[in-house]
Amino acid sequence: MAVGGSPAAHERGYLTRAGHPEDPVTDHRIGMIVPSSNLTMETELPRMMRQRESLIPEDRFVFHSSRMRMRHVTPEQLRAMNAQTGRAALELADARPDVVVTACLVAIMAQGPGYHCTAEDEITGVLRAEGSKAPVASSAGALLDGIRALGARRVAIVTPYMKPLTRLVADYIEDAGVEVVDALSLEVADNLAVAHLDPADLREHWRRLDLSRADALVLSACVQMPSLPSIQPVEEASGLPVLSAATATAYRILTELGLPTVVPGAGSLLNGQVRTPADG
Repeated sequence: MAVGGSPAAHERGYLTRAGHPEDPVTDHRIGMIVPSSNLTMETELPRMMRQRESLIPEDRFVFHSSRMRMRHVTPEQLRAMNAQTGRAALELADARPDVVVTACLVAIMAQGPGYHCTAEDEITGVLRAEGSKAPVASSAGALLDGIRALGARRVAIVTPYMKPLTRLVADYIEDAGVEVVDALSLEVADNLAVAHLDPADLREHWRRLDLSRADALVLSACVQMPSLPSIQPVEEASGLPVLSAATATAYRILTELGLPTVVPGAGSLLNGQVRTPADG
């Protein structure tokens, strides 16, 4: 798409489409802190935002990532990765993003209930010290926000983790006041292998869960396990709202930016009809 406008407008990210000077295009800069072996967040989040651009072309999204070393999803490597948070946030501060999200759900949840608040505060402190005013979100906190936004009090979850880590995730969600009525662990310990799981398999995996008491289904409680192509089909097949760590993170990013929470084909959470904190 051809663009025009002054150098100052380009610097701010406010561009105009050729032939439509009255219709500004805004580049929203998203900073992401991701595990070194994570592939999926840098795939699914941009994909969702491109889908959104098909409906709302005046909003565009640019992604900047900082990585923290982690290959295997073990408690030891998760703790070691969390210790790199300050360095990763410092690197992102230099890019002056509009919002920063830390995208490793289990690394945060494994540290105990409410730790997403601690992680978000740590990143916020680093950003503020460097003069950045960007709001901060975490995929762990975003998942809780997404469940609340859907009005769900009971959920079932699918994870790629070994069973002990899945139990930690379920406990974390329950500590936030949401009952986990059933959980399925796919038991893949290698984080890179998780990224290569076929999201189409989730269209059958969910049927192994008891959803009789569930208000919503978390199809992927992991930012590394691909699920986006299956969110809408499973929602239609199950008759329940379906979300993932990735769709919840997209919801939180759009909320922090003050933008409509609309992404076509990404489930009820992103259909634009779910209330956000700004709605009161």
